[in-house]
Amino acid sequence: MTERKRGPTRRDLLTGTAAMLTLAGCQSGGETAAPVTIATDENCDQCGMVISEHPGPVGETYYRNNTPTGHDEPARFCSTSCTYRHRFAKEQEGWTPATTFLTDYSAVDYEVRTDGGATVLTHHLDASAFTVSAELTVVANSDVESAMGTAIVPFGDEGDAESFTEEYGGQTLPAEAIQRELVSRG
Repeated sequence: MTERKRGPTRRDLLTGTAAMLTLAGCQSGGETAAPVTIATDENCDQCGMVISEHPGPVGETYYRNNTPTGHDEPARFCSTSCTYRHRFAKEQEGWTPATTFLTDYSAVDYEVRTDGGATVLTHHLDASAFTVSAELTVVANSDVESAMGTAIVPFGDEGDAESFTEEYGGQTLPAEAIQRELVSRG
């Protein structure tokens, strides 16, 4: 079991300021887009699973001029894979993503553990755990699992992503460079 602890850094403060400035310009339905805390009983808008019952990174997406069925914005997801699968599917239907937030494992204390034979990460559902996807580097194809297969693990600090690959394998790429083929495998 590996546990990572850290306090706020100068980078955290600068990233938070940059995110606030970025969000100030992102409008969805007339309101400023901001991450929300995912309640323990909420279902994934892609696959329907209860988000809090599964390990690993989660996501949220605001769309321009469209809202998820059955609840207020944003659309909420049990995994990074479901976040991108939903985005790709909705783009085919003409929806335009405005802002996507993913769990930022550089911004949270997390634990890697074995659960039923799989290596998994703790999930973080609080709004403060999310960062705009454009500011994240992800680790894909590692040995770590999430709700929907191999986890795509986001980090706000590229060095943290590289350290994660040294321990758990995989490769890094910008979160916004994820292609349909990567998430259709899981």
